Amino acid sequence: MEQAIKSGTQIGVIADTHGLLRPEAIAALRGSDLILHAGDIGKPEVLAGLQAIPTPASGQSPMPVIAIRGNNDKASWAEAIPEQESIKIADISIHMLHILQELKFAPQAAGFQVVISGHSHKPLIEERGGVLYMNPGSAGPKRFKLPISVARLSITGAKVRAEIIQLAV
Repeated sequence: MEQAIKSGTQIGVIADTHGLLRPEAIAALRGSDLILHAGDIGKPEVLAGLQAIPTPASGQSPMPVIAIRGNNDKASWAEAIPEQESIKIADISIHMLHILQELKFAPQAAGFQVVISGHSHKPLIEERGGVLYMNPGSAGPKRFKLPISVARLSITGAKVRAEIIQLAV
């Protein structure tokens, strides 16, 4: 899916909400030009809440949101949501899937610069073989001693920078 979003783009990344869209997550995602949800959404109201965030360009909603289905998104509302999605923004190609271990191809050979996943609830930013792997962690219910977090990708031309944003909850 080619997105008509320019270079200099801020992308909010969220995963594993499990039906809980925290006000802290909404605040952290404000200022994004696009939001990516890496699965385990939990209920359609989460996506509606993300779309209600005003865009920086117009100050109005809907915010563009691209979501994939996680292993817990089994209800009928989730059937139309793909399990994986490929997105091109400016000069950066991104592949999203919920469970990283289910990636069945070599991202660099396929021309991807970024792979986004969820599932583990563990925030991760790691470069391997010229590919940036990102997991924003979980923004939903607290699990064990893992932090509650979202992430941001900043894209300028062919450069991408990633950061994890830990939420104070």
